[in-house]
Amino acid sequence: MLNGLWLSFFIVATVAGLVRWFGGDPDVWAAMVESLFSMAKLSVDVMLLLFGTLTLWLGFLKIAEKAGLVDLLARLLGPLFAKLMPEVPRGHPALGLITLNFAANGLGLDNAATPIGLKAMRSLQELNPSTTTASNAQILFLVLNASSLTLLPVTIFMYRAQQGAADPTLVFLPILLATSASSLVGLLSVAFMQRLRIWHPVVLAYLIPCALLLGAFMALLGSLSAVTLASLSSLLGNLTLFGIIMSFLVLGMIRKVPVYETFVEGAKEGFQVAKDLLPYLIAMLCAVGVLRASGALEFGLDGIRWLVELLHWDSRFVDALPTAMVKPFSGSAARAMLIETMQTQGVDSFPALVAATIQGSTETTFYVLAVYFGAVGIQRARHAVGCALLAELAGVVAAIAVCYWFFG
Repeated sequence: MLNGLWLSFFIVATVAGLVRWFGGDPDVWAAMVESLFSMAKLSVDVMLLLFGTLTLWLGFLKIAEKAGLVDLLARLLGPLFAKLMPEVPRGHPALGLITLNFAANGLGLDNAATPIGLKAMRSLQELNPSTTTASNAQILFLVLNASSLTLLPVTIFMYRAQQGAADPTLVFLPILLATSASSLVGLLSVAFMQRLRIWHPVVLAYLIPCALLLGAFMALLGSLSAVTLASLSSLLGNLTLFGIIMSFLVLGMIRKVPVYETFVEGAKEGFQVAKDLLPYLIAMLCAVGVLRASGALEFGLDGIRWLVELLHWDSRFVDALPTAMVKPFSGSAARAMLIETMQTQGVDSFPALVAATIQGSTETTFYVLAVYFGAVGIQRARHAVGCALLAELAGVVAAIAVCYWFFG
């Protein structure tokens, strides 16, 4: 799947480049070649960030492992994962790491979520009978990561505040609803492909209380003022992040773990993981860069606008779609599209509100694929790409529908 997908990016880019060339744009080839080199440089820049982040967090994770925290989480969630990931033995360390990763993602702690997720993926790879084909457990884990379930979309509030929004948190509830839809579709699509029994009483016994707590949390946050919510989001994120670090250290001290030596041991492992990622990042990001520079995304946007107007539908949401179209490929490009929409349409205009909701409820799917599968050498993704993109589409459609509901 990844082989064909990667090749298709270049083929589509070539066709789009030919169309622009024959249409009187001779500079398109120069732009595509320049994009190749700029994205290769960006890959190295991303790796420099990952080197530090992975080294730091895998050092702390090694302390948590030796202190028994990961094993404890694995035992607590063993019955649930026995139904969702039946090939993973009960109590396996991967289950605790997966739990930590989901918690970090939910709180918007990206710097912690990615290293923990890579550690979880490597742990799942130990159970994988194939060195190059993704297992069912790895696919479910990746798709749920790519579905972007976030309870505190602080960065979106920040972008809106920077552009002068009267209420930066206006899109908070729409984002929660849209990202919940994308995560649900991701889970159901994988369950369908893998024939998982998600309606089993054991699974529902875990999921229903979580859904109720999530609903109560959303209701509580939705009742707060914009100033209070923004302040709480920042405090909760930073406090949680530092609290996780201290809990690892304190638990390690109680269990008499040599924390410094253990941190260094884990940090060395993080350095090795980051080093192995570079070829996969360069391959995927360069293909994405060429696709963007060719104008293929603009052609797609023009086609959608034409179809919407042909059906006599309201076309205001089309101006928000540039963010949706580039988000699976590049988080930085999606941020640029969001800010551009805010500046050209107005920060509280309908297209800008839709774009902000899309940005907060979707994920950089192909980046996640490259990083998570690249870390363990997976080349055959099986149904992971299709399920992840279906979750992405669900997030976009839900964002548009919810914004029409909230903002007309």
